[in-house]
Amino acid sequence: MSENFNIGDFKIFPFSIPHDAADPCGFNIYNCNKKISIATDLGHISEKTLEYLKNSSSVLLEANYDPEILKYSSYPYILKQRILSNTGHLSNSSAGKALATLYNSGLQYALLVHLSRESNFPELAYETVSNELANCKNIHLDVAPRNNPSKLFEVS
Repeated sequence: MSENFNIGDFKIFPFSIPHDAADPCGFNIYNCNKKISIATDLGHISEKTLEYLKNSSSVLLEANYDPEILKYSSYPYILKQRILSNTGHLSNSSAGKALATLYNSGLQYALLVHLSRESNFPELAYETVSNELANCKNIHLDVAPRNNPSKLFEVS
């Protein structure tokens, strides 16, 4: 994994994530006493990953698949097993549970990213994560579009 680095006024801190790739990482990005975090391509949310995501005002988090849709997808069995593994990808429900856990550390905004075209739908990811966040007031939830840039968001 790389060392910490700066881009202009942004301080970037890479951190290890559980995925079956060569040294995968997420990022904590700091500017003006604010922290946003990015975590995609992770098979599960470990305690260590949660620690890295805590105290973020905004989190971009993978919500890759729905288990039922994955089960009936056209993916080969071995790929389905890889996706479901602890070093594969994060389900909608797991993403929602992680975000709910982060609620008390100041999370205000969550953007769901890296949705599978084969085993997920933006509306389903949004609904599943929203259900996990039912007791978390004031978290703004959105889903990144697959084919276009997302709208601009202000981190406050």
